[in-house]
Amino acid sequence: MNNFTRRTMPHILGAGLLLQACSVSVPTDKQADNVVVADLPQVVLDTSAGEIVLEVDSKRAPVTAANFLGHVELGAYDGGKFYRAVRLDTDRGTPPIEVIQGGRGLEFEDDIPGIAHEPTSSTGLRHLDGTISMSRSEPGSATTEFFITIGDQPALDAGGTRAADGLGFAAFGRVILGMDVVRAIQAMPANGAAPDPYVEGQMLDPVVTITTASRRKGAAK
Repeated sequence: MNNFTRRTMPHILGAGLLLQACSVSVPTDKQADNVVVADLPQVVLDTSAGEIVLEVDSKRAPVTAANFLGHVELGAYDGGKFYRAVRLDTDRGTPPIEVIQGGRGLEFEDDIPGIAHEPTSSTGLRHLDGTISMSRSEPGSATTEFFITIGDQPALDAGGTRAADGLGFAAFGRVILGMDVVRAIQAMPANGAAPDPYVEGQMLDPVVTITTASRRKGAAK
């Protein structure tokens, strides 16, 4: 974003973190919204704006998926929040992107070790409409914070321009239900206090609370 980072909040997104080989068939871009892979885990985010259901690609992004699912199972995201909404008219990067960012909160980032970076060039995943991906600064710094894309965002893939190192961000799943909620969050007032000038006009006020994050019953483990 020019970075979606950890502490400073990107410049994936921006100044820093705000924005971390598979046997199943891969749906085409146009099919993706309508195809659910039965043998992948799913996570339900129950938020103050509504429910978002995620499909987590543990086959193609095993390290990133295991990290996210581990935090879900530990309850790390219960009481978390979506705190940032980036729109075309508020983004300062090139090219401009559209995402919402959330997690435990940046105040917890320094307490957790980062995970190995899985670039899209390795996983085969891409930042399409509804992709969930890890916020980071440098490669290997992603921990708990994540973002969801609105519209296709190829600049966030490996080789794209929004990460200065060229490695992009670690996509690891997608929204399968609740993109209307994601878009509603992105459209909410975002005039909250900014920790960095780069993200002025992007901080949700009020934030959207993640009441609980849990594994969806009946989905693959």
